Amino acid sequence: MNFKRTSFIALAAAALLPMAAFAQSWPAAGQTIKVIVPFPAGGASDQIGRIVAKAMGDELKVPVVVENRSGANGGVGATVVAKAAPDGYTLLVGSIGVFAINAGLYSKLPYDPLKDFAPISVLVSTPNVLVVPATSKFNTAQELAAFMKKNPGKLSFATSGAGSSDHLTGELYKKAVGGYAVHIPYRGGAPAMQDIIAGQVDFMFSNLGPAMPFIKAGKMKALMLTAAKPAVLLPDVPTAAKTGVPIEVTSWQAFAAPAGTPPAIIQRLNQIAVKAMNAPDVKERMASQAFDIVANSPAEFSDYLKKEVARWKLAVKESGAGLD
Repeated sequence: MNFKRTSFIALAAAALLPMAAFAQSWPAAGQTIKVIVPFPAGGASDQIGRIVAKAMGDELKVPVVVENRSGANGGVGATVVAKAAPDGYTLLVGSIGVFAINAGLYSKLPYDPLKDFAPISVLVSTPNVLVVPATSKFNTAQELAAFMKKNPGKLSFATSGAGSSDHLTGELYKKAVGGYAVHIPYRGGAPAMQDIIAGQVDFMFSNLGPAMPFIKAGKMKALMLTAAKPAVLLPDVPTAAKTGVPIEVTSWQAFAAPAGTPPAIIQRLNQIAVKAMNAPDVKERMASQAFDIVANSPAEFSDYLKKEVARWKLAVKESGAGLD
């Protein structure tokens, strides 16, 4: 018998016993669970976070609160979770920016999305849509691209903020068509879209959901989707590939815990989140806002996250959109 190997296995098993016992007793009666949303109330992350928080409270029978900790493109709230104890009582619901884009934007990001989080699930996704004012002279994405290429600097594009997915989409678009437009960052998507409607800015790449009411009301024109296939809500709007632009950007919202959180807790949280996102009323609500339900496994989220971080690091480098 190999006594060294037997001793090692015994020690490893003993080390896991406290973690397993803790996972079985989690959550403790009356213990509050915090879901950190790293953006202001009312946005997509906040909306999804509250759906998950309610489901957790219903299933686990403990208080679950949503805490909005905004700043640094979601980095402030994400850092709070990254540095929290891995005990299942501090969790994160955030966007593609928090989990993937920030790693390329900031050279001194105070957290590592691949090392500091235990992935639970990607919850929903949605494409971006290229919109222009209803009064715009551009009726197709090709017309906009051609003008931008021939008249560098004469057009402006709005974004919800520097480093956002819509900003990076705009930078990738400029590079793809060989044109230039002036970036106008706003403090959120809502004021950016208001200036698109007012004709103060020439175009924007918005998440499809928030833009849909204005498109349907005729206040903005949708010219292109950054998706692999047409959207059910906008079947006549072409994908980027159909307009000759090789861009595919899907914005997403995901659920994670601090790295080191016991696997049994991660699996329980995943079960709750998947069930919540697939509830008929939630699916209907998400579909009306152009969100696709993903609700994948921790392993699937982990694999996807690695690819997204690498992809956006390259995109930031190629676009020159880094923030420090």
